[in-house]
Amino acid sequence: MKKTILITFFGLLFLTLTSFGVHKFYVALYQVNYAPEKKMLQITTRIFVDDLNIAVGKKYSKKINLGSENESADDINFLKKYFSEKFYIKVNGQTKPIHFLSKEMEGDVLICYFSMKEIQKINSLEIYNAVITEGNSEQQNIMHFNVYGVKNTLLFTESTSKGMLKY
Repeated sequence: MKKTILITFFGLLFLTLTSFGVHKFYVALYQVNYAPEKKMLQITTRIFVDDLNIAVGKKYSKKINLGSENESADDINFLKKYFSEKFYIKVNGQTKPIHFLSKEMEGDVLICYFSMKEIQKINSLEIYNAVITEGNSEQQNIMHFNVYGVKNTLLFTESTSKGMLKY
């Protein structure tokens, strides 16, 4: 009798543990705020570091260790280069440089801080965001904007890497 109960218990435990797969989310969040008093866009990104390491490593054929004790200055340089190729914002039809300010880890999320300076006025924003989406059909980049108190959200995927906002 005890043997039957044990077999039943372990059988149910096995079925329970194997029948529910872990679902991995492929989502990155971006917050873009216009600070008119500073004449700048302030950009914060929140990206799962393992996905970013894979994408940057694949792009440059290197092992990337962002967010770990093995992180190197080269890893950060590759991160900056990757963002400069996969992410830009045109303000009023003109591309301005996006400056990498800093980064920090929060759990398994890498938070990056960027700024775009010398923006007098915003009439339109044209955004290109292909960070991680190229080659990963499940990746979604959600960008929230707050410009002149007007809030907008754009979604970028493998099939939609460009967006436009008018003010």
